[in-house]
Amino acid sequence: MPSAEMFNVAGKRVDVVDLDEGLFGIEPNVPVMHQVVNAQLAAARAGTHSTKTRAEVRGGGRKPWRQKGTGRARHGSIRSPQWAGGGVAHGPKPRDYSQRTPKKMKRLALRSALSARAAAEKVKIVDEFAWEGPKTKQAKGLLESIGIDGKVLLVIDYGDDIAEKSFNNLPSARLSRPLRLTTYDVLWADTVLFSKTALDRLVAGPPTAAATATPVADDEDTAPAVTAGGEEE
Repeated sequence: MPSAEMFNVAGKRVDVVDLDEGLFGIEPNVPVMHQVVNAQLAAARAGTHSTKTRAEVRGGGRKPWRQKGTGRARHGSIRSPQWAGGGVAHGPKPRDYSQRTPKKMKRLALRSALSARAAAEKVKIVDEFAWEGPKTKQAKGLLESIGIDGKVLLVIDYGDDIAEKSFNNLPSARLSRPLRLTTYDVLWADTVLFSKTALDRLVAGPPTAAATATPVADDEDTAPAVTAGGEEE
C-alpha cells in the first residue's frame, strides 16, 4: 500500500500515513495522461489570433491596370495575397481549441499522476498549518525543513487563507484545492504537499446530491394526504 510522511508545521516528521490505493496506488497510464494534459493546455489557448483576407483589407477596389496590352500579368486588385500589403491566404482566424475529454479519462489521468508521484515518494502531508498569521518566510522555512526543493504543488482545504497567503508569493509553489486538482498541476510539480484535511476531502470525493439536498421536515401538515383514487383526504 502506498504511504506518505506526515509532518507538523515545524517540519518535523510525526507519522507515516497510508494513502488510498485507488488514488495513489494504480499503474500510471502514460498515454491517457498525455492526452488529458494536451487537452488542458489546448483549452487554455485564447484562440483570438486573426489575419485579414483580401476581402477585409482596405483599398484595392480599382483594377490596377487594364487586362490586356501592357505586357504585365493581369491583376484585378492590389489587395490580393501576392501583393505587399494585401490579404493573407489561409491565415489563422479566431477559433476554439478546446477538446472534449471524457470524465473517466480525466479521473484516470489524475489518479495516474498521483500514483506516479506517490511511487517516487514525492507526496508529503502536513497535519495542519497552525500559524498565527500569513508569512512567506515561514512557508519557505517549512519546505526547507521537510526537504522539499524544486517546484511544489500545495493542496490545501477551502478556507485555509493563512497557508494560501503564506505560499502565494513563492515562485516555485502552485496552490490548488482538493476537488480542483488537475493532471497538469500534479505533473508540473516535483513534489505534491497535502494538508491533512485536503487529503481527506480528496479521498472522500465530491459530495453526493443526496447529501447536499435540503432535508424536508416530516410533518403531516406540510402536504395534504392523497388517497389511492387521487383525491385529497
